[in-house]
Amino acid sequence: MKRRLLFSTALAWTALGVLPACAESPVRPLPSLSPPSTFNRIGSLMQLSVIDRASGRELPIYRHRGEYWVAGRPGTRYAIRARNAMGERVMAVMSVDGINIVTGETAGVLQNGYVFSGGEGSDITGWRKSDSQIAAFEFTSIGNSYANRTGRPDDVGVIGVAMFRERAPEPPPAPPIAFPRRDGSAREMERRSGAPSAASEAAPAEPAAQARSADSALGAEAAASAKGSLARPAPPSPSLGTAHGRRETSHVGHTSFERARPTPDEVVRIRYDSRENLIAAGVIPAPPPARWPRPEGPSAFPGSEMGYVPDPPARY
Repeated sequence: MKRRLLFSTALAWTALGVLPACAESPVRPLPSLSPPSTFNRIGSLMQLSVIDRASGRELPIYRHRGEYWVAGRPGTRYAIRARNAMGERVMAVMSVDGINIVTGETAGVLQNGYVFSGGEGSDITGWRKSDSQIAAFEFTSIGNSYANRTGRPDDVGVIGVAMFRERAPEPPPAPPIAFPRRDGSAREMERRSGAPSAASEAAPAEPAAQARSADSALGAEAAASAKGSLARPAPPSPSLGTAHGRRETSHVGHTSFERARPTPDEVVRIRYDSRENLIAAGVIPAPPPARWPRPEGPSAFPGSEMGYVPDPPARY
């Protein structure tokens, strides 16, 4: 009996001695992949989002490898929601699948667009057909997209907005100031002293201004014409385009707008595809796989009474 008690005490002490060692051992966290950034609205001059018109909610915008993406569903009508974040008028030239949504031309930043007053917002719901009608934007297969049906399938899958500030009105010229007449000798002395005139002072600054304008134009053109690529050798579902949907009433007016400069002040590009394709490309985190509910299994301690091992029943 004494041997058994001592033996049990030794086992208990050893078990207690193991616990602190386990508690002190560092726990290494499992590596985790940071999810892509998600937004509801993007843009500085204007706040832009994509609206699912069936539910009225803003689609999440995912940022992946420097590009913005939204997931669409075939047959769903959508809208481009735009709100002017400035206190001045801003012109937005909008394109879908590389086509100007107002004129139907292959999109260019110097084409016609929508003018928003300071703080004004609106939902752009379709291709402009007249001053009172549009053809609804609707996610569809590439083959049924308006761009493909009009022979322009190369840029399907992108929404673009080029924003321009308005040129400030020229201040009225200052009234002429009458100076007392000077004799010829004073004018001759001024000419000989080499005093620069207003025209000669402004001349050196003109080439620098032209160079800055050229640099801005090149930068904006590169941003507007950039075409990111997403490698999808075998997409799990057909890619999406935008259909020329049913006619709807949408009234607009006309106004004049003079751009402050010939290049956009901001360009926003949002690409779109099916959710399945965006998950396969890593744009949207893949959902965890369904877990098989394993049975509870046998219990290691089905009894609760303390004691010792009893003898088995007799064989015969």
